Amino acid sequence: MLKILSYGMSDVGLKRSNNEDAFVVEPDLGYCAVADGMGGAASGEIASRIFIETTREVFSRSKRTSYKDVIELIQNTFQMANEKILDQAAENTRHHGMGCTAELIAFYDEQYILGHVGDSRAYLFRQGNLIRLTKDHSLVQDQLDQGIITPAEAQSHSLRHVIVRAVGVDDTIAVDIIRGRYFDGDVVLLCSDGLTDLVEDAVIASALSLRLQLVQRAENLMALAKAAGGLDNITILLCEVTSSD
Repeated sequence: MLKILSYGMSDVGLKRSNNEDAFVVEPDLGYCAVADGMGGAASGEIASRIFIETTREVFSRSKRTSYKDVIELIQNTFQMANEKILDQAAENTRHHGMGCTAELIAFYDEQYILGHVGDSRAYLFRQGNLIRLTKDHSLVQDQLDQGIITPAEAQSHSLRHVIVRAVGVDDTIAVDIIRGRYFDGDVVLLCSDGLTDLVEDAVIASALSLRLQLVQRAENLMALAKAAGGLDNITILLCEVTSSD
């Protein structure tokens, strides 16, 4: 029988004065999530916190009896969080324009179901290979998909932080749903762009390949992001699949 071990950590980084990221790790309930706030001042913190609180609310009160149920829970979480953030912004003009990116993964019947909006990312590390599960909802990614810019140009593009989809920005929200099976030894990484903007995928893969406890691998990734400048808040969440015996 397979089980999921999880560990998460978040840091303000070396340049920011406040942390607008938020996360939740609930391996016993079969889900984990990361949210990266945007909007300036305290607004980003509020948006990411609303997403995480909504995730807890939806998953703690709902039963999962099928794969379809889990997909609906993820979609409901994003929709409810979207509405709550919009309502909060409407009630307080200081919070106008706030929102967040979000990754929400749930595990059910040896399958993972991932909801994704924005430019935070999810990866699957399997048998030494790092597989990126998500595609950034960003202006630069759109230009990359159209062949307007090259991958090298995208890495340092001045508009790489302009996102085209986020939670709490529009009345309706489109959520990418990514699904697959998990196997013994798999490691899933959810992270904010404070990691991926500064640490290349190949370096992330090397850090995950070390035979260390999850907390040590997360700390190594955090150290790499800080060594590269720590320009943004950094949130790292790892889920490892292991046999129970």
